[in-house]
Amino acid sequence: MDILAFLPFAMAFFIVAVIPGPGIAAGVAKALGSGFRSAFYYMNGLILGDLTYLTFAILGLSAIASMFGGFFIVVKFAGAAYLLWLAWNFWHAGIDPKQMRAQKGKGFWSCFLSGYAVTMGNPKPIIFYMALLPSVIDIEAVTINDYLVLVVLVILILYAVITPYILLASKARTFLSSPVHLRILNRSAAGMMAGAAAFIVFKK
Repeated sequence: MDILAFLPFAMAFFIVAVIPGPGIAAGVAKALGSGFRSAFYYMNGLILGDLTYLTFAILGLSAIASMFGGFFIVVKFAGAAYLLWLAWNFWHAGIDPKQMRAQKGKGFWSCFLSGYAVTMGNPKPIIFYMALLPSVIDIEAVTINDYLVLVVLVILILYAVITPYILLASKARTFLSSPVHLRILNRSAAGMMAGAAAFIVFKK
C-alpha cells in the first residue's frame, strides 16, 4: 500500500484515541494513586489490547469474535470488577504521605493485565476496529508489511495520546503531601476508576 493510504487510518485513529474513555480515565486514576511507573505498565496493556483488535480485524476474525461474544462479555465484566476493586482500595487508602511511596510498588503484570482487560472490554476500540476500520483502509489489500506499519502507527499514536495524561497526573501527585490533599487524591482516583468501570459495564 502507498504510504498515503495510511493517512486516513492515522487521522481517524488519532481522533478516536484523543476522546477520553474508560481506558484513559483509569490510567489517569492509576497515575494519581500509584505514580507514573504503574500507569506506564497499565498503558502498555491498553496498547496490547488495541493491537489484539487490530489483528482480529486484519485477519478477518470479526465473525469469529462475534461468535465468542460471551468471552468478551466475561472479559468486560472482569475488567470492570478489577477497576472497582482498585477504586475500593484507593478510597480506603491510608492518608499518611508515606503511603504515596508505598503505593508505587504495584507489579508489572497486575497493571499490564488490567490495562489489557480494560481495552478488551471497552466498546470504543471494538467499534473502531470491527466497524470503522474497514471504511478507512482496504482490509483485504493489507500485506504483512502494511500490517507492521499499522502496528507501529497504533503504538506511536497511543503513546503520544496517553503519556501526557498519565505524566501530568503523576506529576500532580508529587505536590500533594498533606493528609487532607492525599485523601482528596485517593478518593478522586477511586471515583475515576469507579466511573470507568461503570462506563465499561453500561456502554453498549
